[in-house]
Amino acid sequence: MGISRITILKNGIQNPWSSNYSKAMTFKELRNCVMQGTIIKHIFKFQEAQLLTYRIEVIPRPFLTALLIRLLSRRACYFKDVKGFRQAITVPLLMKLFRQLIRDYLRKFILIRRSLIEVQQLSNEYLTEKLNKKLVDLSGAPVYLRTDLSFGLSSGGSISHIAGVLNHLDCFAVQPIFLTTDLIPTVRGDAQTTIITPGGRFWDFNELPGIYFNQVFVEEAEKHLRGRKVSFIYQRYSLNNYSGVKLAKRVGVPLVLEYNGSEIWINRHWGKPLKYESLSAQIELLNLNFADLVVVVSQPMKDELVSRRIDAEKILVNPNGVDSERYSPNVDGSGIRNRYHLDGKTVVGFIGTFGKWHGAEILAEAFGKLLQEYPEYLKQVKLFMIGNGITMPLVKENIEKFNMSENCILTGLIPQEKGPEYLAACDILVASHKPNPDGTPFFGSPTKLFEYMAMGKGIVASELNQIGEVLKHGHTGWLVKPGDVGCLMGGLKILIDDEQRRAKLGKAAREEVVAKYTWREHTRKIIEKLKERCG
Repeated sequence: MGISRITILKNGIQNPWSSNYSKAMTFKELRNCVMQGTIIKHIFKFQEAQLLTYRIEVIPRPFLTALLIRLLSRRACYFKDVKGFRQAITVPLLMKLFRQLIRDYLRKFILIRRSLIEVQQLSNEYLTEKLNKKLVDLSGAPVYLRTDLSFGLSSGGSISHIAGVLNHLDCFAVQPIFLTTDLIPTVRGDAQTTIITPGGRFWDFNELPGIYFNQVFVEEAEKHLRGRKVSFIYQRYSLNNYSGVKLAKRVGVPLVLEYNGSEIWINRHWGKPLKYESLSAQIELLNLNFADLVVVVSQPMKDELVSRRIDAEKILVNPNGVDSERYSPNVDGSGIRNRYHLDGKTVVGFIGTFGKWHGAEILAEAFGKLLQEYPEYLKQVKLFMIGNGITMPLVKENIEKFNMSENCILTGLIPQEKGPEYLAACDILVASHKPNPDGTPFFGSPTKLFEYMAMGKGIVASELNQIGEVLKHGHTGWLVKPGDVGCLMGGLKILIDDEQRRAKLGKAAREEVVAKYTWREHTRKIIEKLKERCG
């Protein structure tokens, strides 16, 4: 009997079917089959086909996706989500999705024009009202908005940042209200959390769900906040969203905008240029101008905003941080070392979402050259890479190129709450970030850097803008030239060979991060700056 079932996996979900009679591939792999024309050999090949996703109602391009899954199976065919909800892909469903696609296509021009008019109107109102100072009353509840249309995140820097701020706001104000599109791991269990779902409109078109979501989110948020005393709105900015502006204006409270870089720049250089870039630029500028306080994680980010004529006085440079109790030298990593057979080895660790700026492939190449040049390390040293993401294929290419699969462990994605024990299993931790592709200053503030420091491990890191400012070479870390494979290899060798140096660097790094870079301190600075601006 041959393979009779196929599962298409979205959102990094693992395959629930594991047998000789089932096949699994990621949605990206299926899309590549379509682009390459090899999809023909899969048409009606299987008796059962399912798309396993995080949430059925937010599947991008639902009509084309349903049609594609339908073509894979001769019989049973359905969408399924992580909660077990299942929707059969039938002819009536395909017709319904097609009608929705046509309706949304006919209405998309109205949506864009209406949003453009609203953004221009809000911008004009800001110009006439900007001299009216808003006052903050911290006896009311802070309202945290997470409006990002990404779902099922289990780990990453954004999760650290959201949880870090939310979990400590009540140290300086009352308990916050969290309005979000999805649950976020490691956020306190007693948080007042409300999920606001985006609904099923415009999912067949890029960027439009986010534009439409402004209307949905504000209506639902107003219902939830009615009759409640609010001190300020805090929004983690997401592409095309200006819900924070509308809510702060209607409630009459200050807006704190957490700005982690221009989504327009990010899409141009690390993705694809936005289709509605002009509207996105106006929305971004509206948020930055209207906000009473803009929180950025690095000086280059502030410099970029000042060059765009954003008031420098309202910009707070506030690097990322860490929960120094969760991430600590006291965390036991022995279980992870046992699971991956790391006992007696020197373990070089990396954790991340393998973004284009992380340089994970550079680390893999440097490690390969290290083993090539110093073969005595083959029995002694392991590369332990935690996570997954877009540059993983490049990492795997380097592992194959240097024939070092026996010395490299790729764990895949792990839950955020497991991060500390995985890092505790390592002896050396690496932040191999590389410069921006257009030559502009690196504007990031890597959360992994502060987590590494809190673990009290020896760190090898790129001397790149804030990384080189936070770490002091030879005192709290070993800094290397960004993007330089040979220099990174040399840094690895120095710490592999010198256990005492690793311990000394790690101890100093731990003391530094506890003193300056905890999430509690990060949140305190936000509240103090807000009181200064709106007190």
